[in-house]
Amino acid sequence: MPELVFFSGTMDCGKSTLALQIGHNRSARGLQGLIFTRDDRAGEGKLSSRLGLVTDAVEAGVDMDLYAYVVDELSRGGRVDYVIVDEAQFLAPDQIDQLARIVDDLELDVFAFGITTDFRTKLFPGSQRLIELADRIETLQVEAMCWCGARATHNARTVAGEMVVDGAQVVVGDVNRPAEEVGYEVLCRRHHRRRMTAAAAQAGALSPDVLPVVAG
Repeated sequence: MPELVFFSGTMDCGKSTLALQIGHNRSARGLQGLIFTRDDRAGEGKLSSRLGLVTDAVEAGVDMDLYAYVVDELSRGGRVDYVIVDEAQFLAPDQIDQLARIVDDLELDVFAFGITTDFRTKLFPGSQRLIELADRIETLQVEAMCWCGARATHNARTVAGEMVVDGAQVVVGDVNRPAEEVGYEVLCRRHHRRRMTAAAAQAGALSPDVLPVVAG
């Protein structure tokens, strides 16, 4: 039976790499798929991995009806055996509903990849809707690590090297951006609550024994 599968994890845990691998495996078996993405680090219309792999994708704009796009592709004689969606956390809830409809009405597998919570530890609307609708939720087995060596469970946003907990939910960045830019870092819950990034720990600017605990 076709499924809507949500592959989730923190940043830097290999989501995009797995999306590319799933597409490669099915392509090797003669299947053809559609790949959607939103706000990829490599730019519009790209799905990229931090390992350096890149492929073309359809940019899922805020007003795009994903179900209608697939139906149009099929009606024009195109072949679609499955659908891959990367950066699915950025989709609107109604676009997640459209993915479910692709599964139910067109009987196609849909593989969605995304992070669950933002830098404030709040659910992305797209991820929340995926949790509500997905047939299956898979946590990525490649565990990202906090600077302390513990499993990273939270995404932190940094500006000029300082962790921030206020601002727009979506600001495109990466875990390898220069310190002066908006960047991201994965942390364990303990150090996310204490706003203690790797840079702060290395500089010795903050001590784990005296750090104030931040709510959330």
